[in-house]
Amino acid sequence: MTTTSLSPAAPPMPFLDRFRATMFVRLWSLTHVWLIFLVRPSVVELSATRSVIRIPLNWLTRNHLKVMYIGALVVGADVAGGLLAMRMIRQRKSAVALLFKDFRAEFFKRADGEVWFRCEDGPAIASLVERAVETGERQEGRVTVVATVPEKSGDEPVARFELTLTLKRRA
Repeated sequence: MTTTSLSPAAPPMPFLDRFRATMFVRLWSLTHVWLIFLVRPSVVELSATRSVIRIPLNWLTRNHLKVMYIGALVVGADVAGGLLAMRMIRQRKSAVALLFKDFRAEFFKRADGEVWFRCEDGPAIASLVERAVETGERQEGRVTVVATVPEKSGDEPVARFELTLTLKRRA
């Protein structure tokens, strides 16, 4: 895992690209998974190798202790890992269904600010998509997402998530 700094002061991708990617996530979620839409995820970075998603800490995403609610943290991990797979499936113009089979989380600190979710498993996900398209059989792979609160603790993780991504070509 690299420890590349992702401060809000230096956006890693052009505004228009971030805006389009964010609108894609929000419109897709509005029609498919409303809970994702409600937590208002924003795309900070999206490339062939990694995705970075930001979820604000607000009245809807925080709990009674003024830290991010576990459900919002799970949504962020889901979007960070799933968006990379969705991007690769769309680029291939393939009919591939994606789901997360299981989920493991480790929490290290309180998420007491805007949380950034980083997934750097692009090459592994690309290989998984390729195998699913070629074989037509269900393919599974582990995806790791690291959550940080850059404004409070820099690149120090507040949580780490491991999700098993499962892909299958649709008939």
